[in-house]
Amino acid sequence: MSFLDRIETCNKHDLTGAKPFVLEGRQLGWVKPQIAKELAKFGGVFNVQEMEVSLAAKLDTPAKRTKAVGEVMKVLYEKGFLSRWVGEPYRVAANFAETPAFIIERAATPLIGAISYGIHVNGYVRTDQGIKMWVGRRAKDRIVSPGKLDQMVAGGQPADLTLEENLVKECAEEAGLSADVAKQAVPIGAVSYCLDHPHGLRRDVLFNYDLELPEGFTPTCTDGEVEGFELMGLDEVEEIVRSGDDFKFNCSLVAIDFLIRHGHIKPEHEEYLDLVNGLHR
Repeated sequence: MSFLDRIETCNKHDLTGAKPFVLEGRQLGWVKPQIAKELAKFGGVFNVQEMEVSLAAKLDTPAKRTKAVGEVMKVLYEKGFLSRWVGEPYRVAANFAETPAFIIERAATPLIGAISYGIHVNGYVRTDQGIKMWVGRRAKDRIVSPGKLDQMVAGGQPADLTLEENLVKECAEEAGLSADVAKQAVPIGAVSYCLDHPHGLRRDVLFNYDLELPEGFTPTCTDGEVEGFELMGLDEVEEIVRSGDDFKFNCSLVAIDFLIRHGHIKPEHEEYLDLVNGLHR
């Protein structure tokens, strides 16, 4: 096994037959053939053509699109095309800086292959033995990757919060951090990947932060999503990521990025440039 295996796991996808999802000449996602066939049944909302999928011309405002698409997604959820309904609003846009074309239910983003965003916080401590990283273990009742290892703090990015507001919220919920401490987290970039989903395509961008913490601090989860934390040396983190799938699939990418940026995976490593490039798909 290798670090590249972790990256390839997050980028297994097949776009054969997929149609671009476009709005006003801009591509916002991808629609797999089985989903396009289903969306074609909602002609008043989706316009499914041979080469692309778009929205009906009458849906000419974000509010109209949000309402109409939301009603369709509710029907698809009831028909089993979604395994859950989170009730969390996600933005649909060509990139994060744009005003969203509309808002969609978080769990429905793969159906149209829209980009989803999240935040991950690397909590770490400088010790006499070198840098150590706080690693959380996801609760066993999690729908996604139960019991897997995770960053100290991680969560999706709702449309109704700024990145800083979400950072403060997630740090409080998952690690028991005050707002003042959370705001000391340093934004250090992002990783991205594209992965097949049972009913569509996951195109995720994870905004990453580093948060240096004092020795003696122990994170405390307050929302039940993490069952415990362990402070690990970077050699141990490296071995776990490289040798297997104990980390949640996308958390491996964030860990690899941390190991590269802090000089633990060095430029002499045979996979170095492939790793650097592979973290941004």
